[in-house]
Amino acid sequence: MHALKLIRIGLLALALSAACAPAESGGARMEIKSPAFNQGAMIPAKYTCDGADVSPPLEFAQIPSGSQSLALICDDPDAPAGTWVHWVCYDLEPSLKGLKEGERAGVQGLNDFHKAGYGGPCPPSGLHHYHFKLYALDRRLELAPGATKAALEKAMHGHVLGATELVGTYARRR
Repeated sequence: MHALKLIRIGLLALALSAACAPAESGGARMEIKSPAFNQGAMIPAKYTCDGADVSPPLEFAQIPSGSQSLALICDDPDAPAGTWVHWVCYDLEPSLKGLKEGERAGVQGLNDFHKAGYGGPCPPSGLHHYHFKLYALDRRLELAPGATKAALEKAMHGHVLGATELVGTYARRR
């Protein structure tokens, strides 16, 4: 009985690690990057509440074959009241190679500023980390405009072919 339980736990761990592994497309990992800032680097003020507050340019590569749509979430897990959502975007075309600065493609969801589209970093204090998460999905979600991050994640459940993220940081100068 104990051995059977260990086998089940091992199989569950293997299944979870496979499901959470970065997607690969032809041997290359799905990726998101920005010409405006590098992984782990400071996001320029232009893309924050201290600047023009426009979305940064993003580049997508190695989207898994069979993808029917892409979804994008940007959030800040360092916010004092819990994770703060800055951008929810879905039903992006899987052939998209990225988004230009300020571009609004796909369907825009509701951020925690209670607005559709992008709301840039605006931390009340200290250094915060902003996670731009890109998901490749096996279907179009067809959610109505203005869906929340929670509604998007619920709709994506069981349909994610791959995921990747870009993390930028920002601290306001006082």
